[in-house]
Amino acid sequence: MSEGRELDGERRPADPTIDVALVIPLHGSAGIFGPSCELCGQLAAEEVNSQGGVLARELRLAVVDGSGPPERVADEVGALVGAGLVDAVVGWHISAVRQAVAPRIAGRVPYVYTALYEGGERTPGVFMAGETPGRQLLPAMRWLRLEHGVRSWCIVGDDYVWPRITAKAARAYAELCDGRISDEIFVPLGTTDFGRVLERVERCRADAVLMLLVGEDAVHFNRAFAKADLHDRCRRLSTLMDENMLLASGAGSTRGICATAAYFESLATPESLDFGWRYTQRFGADAPTLNSLGESCYEGVLMLAALARRSQNLDVRAMCAVADSVSYEGPRGELRMRDRHVDQRVYLAEASDLEFDVIAQL
Repeated sequence: MSEGRELDGERRPADPTIDVALVIPLHGSAGIFGPSCELCGQLAAEEVNSQGGVLARELRLAVVDGSGPPERVADEVGALVGAGLVDAVVGWHISAVRQAVAPRIAGRVPYVYTALYEGGERTPGVFMAGETPGRQLLPAMRWLRLEHGVRSWCIVGDDYVWPRITAKAARAYAELCDGRISDEIFVPLGTTDFGRVLERVERCRADAVLMLLVGEDAVHFNRAFAKADLHDRCRRLSTLMDENMLLASGAGSTRGICATAAYFESLATPESLDFGWRYTQRFGADAPTLNSLGESCYEGVLMLAALARRSQNLDVRAMCAVADSVSYEGPRGELRMRDRHVDQRVYLAEASDLEFDVIAQL
């Protein structure tokens, strides 16, 4: 429990900190992202504090495991907010968790959701730092159609809200790209055996697979895909594929993978290169690999700080009122908010063994 907190949710006037619940996955399919998310959030808080903090108060992060059942995570976050132990919530976690957490804390504290997601979030007080399908997936599908003649797609995704709604969008995008979805396959989160899935992929003879799989699930899929030699005739596209997943998949399993995101470790912009240098200086050369998911947590802390500074308090209604006038500079460059979402550049990268080569801005 933080010092200077009252259990009935009321705050003492001289509270010296702004306490933030950093909700990130520490276990399960998405647990592969946790270490990078935690360190990137920590770096952001340290840098904000070195510049005087927010509203003359120091940011302090408390990690909450976002990898459990959504209702259990929502119970924990809701209890922290109800007890007055946190002033804000930031983090990368799957959309099923966000949909459980958001209504529990709506309007009570600001909630910065940093993950790419399926779009459409309108809950009061939720601010979005991640990419959405219209800005991320559609341009990538169009690029693959023009550059590689991809017309037929097979969707393979985990069975929850983000893959399901993104798949619906992909059906419309395929038509816009003079293509079609040949098959859609959804598996339980945590799947490791993709034998039957790959049989269906092979039968539909798609030009490319749209992978909507989280973390370790995608790793197992990539290994099985390569073992079946499907990479010789079928490409893969993911809107959630990071450098940690490439490393876990292995160099022999990454040929033909494209990913689309607003940040890659190999992105050669001044802001990105400077961020990579600061991360390595702070945590060492052996720190968890930088990736778009971890970097999004860094962005989320910066967004929270920018919203608080612009509104001059932590009131959710005040933040919502000024959100469209908020901007800040981060590893993705100077970013502005529109309708509580970040307006940002998105890139396409191709796997080269265990690294991504950024090949286009979409």
